[in-house]
Amino acid sequence: MKGTGFLATTCIVTGALLAGGCATKKYVRNTTAPIQAKVDQVGEQTNRNGQQIEETRTTLTNQVKQVDEKAQSGISAAQERASTADQHALAADQHATDAMNRANQAAQTADSANRGLDNLRTTVANLDDYKLQTSASVPFKFNQFRLSDDAKQDLDRFADSVKPDKRFFIAVEGYTDSSGTKQYNEELSRRRADAVVEYLVAKHDIPIYRIHMVGLGEEKPVDEGRNRAARAKNRRVEVKIFSADQVTASLNQPDNSASRTETAPASITPDSASRQ
Repeated sequence: MKGTGFLATTCIVTGALLAGGCATKKYVRNTTAPIQAKVDQVGEQTNRNGQQIEETRTTLTNQVKQVDEKAQSGISAAQERASTADQHALAADQHATDAMNRANQAAQTADSANRGLDNLRTTVANLDDYKLQTSASVPFKFNQFRLSDDAKQDLDRFADSVKPDKRFFIAVEGYTDSSGTKQYNEELSRRRADAVVEYLVAKHDIPIYRIHMVGLGEEKPVDEGRNRAARAKNRRVEVKIFSADQVTASLNQPDNSASRTETAPASITPDSASRQ
């Protein structure tokens, strides 16, 4: 009886202990479960935060790179614009220099024109001082403008008479007879006048600027006749020397007398050749 009671007591104590142990484990599980959940939640949040930080770092790095690229591009563009501006400034400076040179040239041209105008005014004012000194008539064959040997000799004597002069000019007037058209005769008269001018300039070094030449065709005939002799007289070039040296010399003399007298016009005998 006594042994049976002890066994029962032992069973009761053991059951109580077992029951207490189970209750403790359940308590522990119930207590630690929320903590573990919190820990897991914190871990996940930490992972997400890490990912966001990495993504933010990558985004910032890309943005910094883009900003740097834009800055470099802006710097390059600014340098290019500055270089272009320098080139434009150099070009503008060159244009300004060219404009200044042209202005200087224009001023020089204007000065030359003014001097030429003054000289012209002086010449015009002194036109009355020029007097006919001598003249000659150079004949030509029908429809020809070549100088004959006799005409050249007479022009040699004519040119020698003007060489001592300092203030003079020569008037050369070409003429034809009435044969042919007016246009053709004007052209032929100019060719005849050209032949005389060329000879005086080339053979006697008379300055071309002292010679005034014109072709008048059949105008101003010396003989109005219709025969061969009259036509031969009209085929001519009249050469006249106008000089102001006589007036200058007379002004320098007390009695105002001219040092040279006007000579009578020299006449070159026409060629004896008739129309062909």
